[in-house]
Amino acid sequence: MIFLSKRKNRFLISLLSGIMMVIAFPYTGSLTFLFFISLVPLLLVENYVFNNLKSRKLFGYSYLSFFIYNIGTTWWIWNASAGGMLFAVFLNSLLMAVFFQFYHILKKNTSRKYGLIFFIASWLSFEYFHYSWELSWPWLNFGNIFSITPNIIQWYEYTGVLGGSLWLLLINYIFYYIIVLYQKDKKLSQTWVGVLFITIISPIILSQIINSNYNEKLDPIEVLCLQPNIDPYNEKFNTSITEQINKLLSLARKNLTNKTSLIIAPETAISSPVWENNFEQTPICSTFLDFSSEYNVPFLTGASTLKFFTSKNSNVSRELINSKGFYESYNTSILFEKDSFPRFIHKSKLVLGVEKIPFNTILPQLEDLAINLDGASGSLGVETEAKSFNANEIGFTSTVCYESVYGEFVSEQVKDGAELIFIITNDGWWGNTPGYKQHASFASLRAIENRRSIARSANTGISCLINQRGEVLSKTEWWVEDVVRGSINKNQVLSFYTKNGDWIGRFSEVIWYVSILILLFIKIKKAIKK
Repeated sequence: MIFLSKRKNRFLISLLSGIMMVIAFPYTGSLTFLFFISLVPLLLVENYVFNNLKSRKLFGYSYLSFFIYNIGTTWWIWNASAGGMLFAVFLNSLLMAVFFQFYHILKKNTSRKYGLIFFIASWLSFEYFHYSWELSWPWLNFGNIFSITPNIIQWYEYTGVLGGSLWLLLINYIFYYIIVLYQKDKKLSQTWVGVLFITIISPIILSQIINSNYNEKLDPIEVLCLQPNIDPYNEKFNTSITEQINKLLSLARKNLTNKTSLIIAPETAISSPVWENNFEQTPICSTFLDFSSEYNVPFLTGASTLKFFTSKNSNVSRELINSKGFYESYNTSILFEKDSFPRFIHKSKLVLGVEKIPFNTILPQLEDLAINLDGASGSLGVETEAKSFNANEIGFTSTVCYESVYGEFVSEQVKDGAELIFIITNDGWWGNTPGYKQHASFASLRAIENRRSIARSANTGISCLINQRGEVLSKTEWWVEDVVRGSINKNQVLSFYTKNGDWIGRFSEVIWYVSILILLFIKIKKAIKK
């Protein structure tokens, strides 16, 4: 392509890819279907580099595309931490560019006819890898794009979000390949146009068939989701914990009915850290237990908690000032129920820079860089495995904030016996930006994947109820004191995705590793011949 022979034009085309990805992402444009061609310009640049330039020339173009994608969709992190936003944007863009470079290198050193396989395997390996390592940040995984269009992704109950990523990668590559063929032969390939049409339309038709045949079993319970709307930057720390709890309980008292089966309050609604070791003896515990007993309704809330250990429990244990023991801090879900001790589940998927300092085992000095939100800083303790609660013979998750972005983790919670998914969060740190809207929309993906109804309690919005099809039944507005009360259906049947998790990611990793081994073999073989 003559147009791409100029360096300036290659940068412009790379820039176009990034802009289209931003415009397609939820609440930064929401033109979802634009993502079907968003990667095409960058793929055309890669093809030009493949044919005309040294491989290292590609990296700058791909980094530009992914930098625009990252900053355009997650700039709102700036509201909580400018440094955190810059770190996330620069690093995540780097990782995306590195894996795109892997695709190019594999194709360059083996055979271009396997380009599609290398492209898909490299990118899906990156997304799957991004769920579990120290710098995990899967917010921008491509399959999340469809969180605002649940009607076309009902098949996520089989594939999860990575199935959506696979779909987008296929469509973009076929679009790109059609353009390459047209440049070569000066005619449109009807065969590949047909393949493209089938690739686009088939999953949409399949989704409609699944949707029309999926019957949500009627097994309702009434839940009450509280939204106290406490300003996390000011009111949360300038108002006494007693006043905040009284506000929360007053909101519940005014809105519960004799049919209410569960009350859900937001993440860290008990913001002042409490010790778990003797928690049942504290006034806070008595207040919640008395309320639960008076109305005979279980009460789930978030809290900041501490736990004492006589010896060091893990690498995040901290020594007490008096050196007579150790303690760990947690972001915790607490369940209060009549005639029962309070039960605790600690958050497992932690927010980078706030609740988790990466590589702190190797470089403990990094703990000093922690961002202080919710009165706690530095790495928190976690549960070693996914857990769920049970109250009144109802099984449910307590998925805390960032955990709701992790599909396979939520499926593990569901497999622990959850018939419902409860999400508790505080999205107020990001202000009135796309951030809290994106986070709320991701809940629909978890509903479809696991075929579980969702109740979401957010401190400052969006609190909502979602059915098993991922459809929002009712929700609150941003920055208002409010509640969501309604009936949602329980479900005990495990979906294919719930049982098998991110199988697409695991399969892609196998292909990618095999491709890398083949590449190494080719390199070694060439070196021996020399």
